[in-house]
Amino acid sequence: MMAIKTRHTNIVAVFLIAERDNKVLLLRRYQTGYCDGDWDIISGHVEAGETAKQAVIREAQEEAGILVEAKDLEMVHVMHRKSIADRSERVDFYFKTKKWEGQPKINEPEKCSELLWADTRNLPSDTIEYIELAIRSLEKSSIYSEFGW
Repeated sequence: MMAIKTRHTNIVAVFLIAERDNKVLLLRRYQTGYCDGDWDIISGHVEAGETAKQAVIREAQEEAGILVEAKDLEMVHVMHRKSIADRSERVDFYFKTKKWEGQPKINEPEKCSELLWADTRNLPSDTIEYIELAIRSLEKSSIYSEFGW
C-alpha cells in the first residue's frame, strides 16, 4: 500500500524595496514581538484571496502611507526561508519600486518607531539578516535565495 504524502504548506509574505537615490526605505520594528529594534522594509503576509502584488500595495499604504500602483512594481527576488522566531517555512516575494505617491511616514506607530533612508551598500548593522541577504542578492542579480536552513 502506498503512503499518502501530506502537502507542505508555506506562509507567503511580501516585501517592498522602496528605492530612491541608491537608498532604500527602512522601518524600525517596535513592540511587535518579532525582531523589535531591528530595521526592516515594508512587509507583511499575503491574506486569503489576495495576490502578492495586492498584498504589497496594501502593506505600503498601511505601514508607510504611500500609494504604489501595480504597474510600478517589479518582482525582483524570491526567498525560501525558515522563520527566526518559530522555524515555520516561508516563501517571500520581494518587489521593488522607485515610484509612489505620498511622502513615506510612520503610519503604524504601535509597530514602527523610526524611518530611515539607508544606502544599499552600507545598511545599518541591525538590519534584519534576511532583509540584508535579499538586498545583497539583488546586487548580484540573483533572483532566488534561501535563509535559515
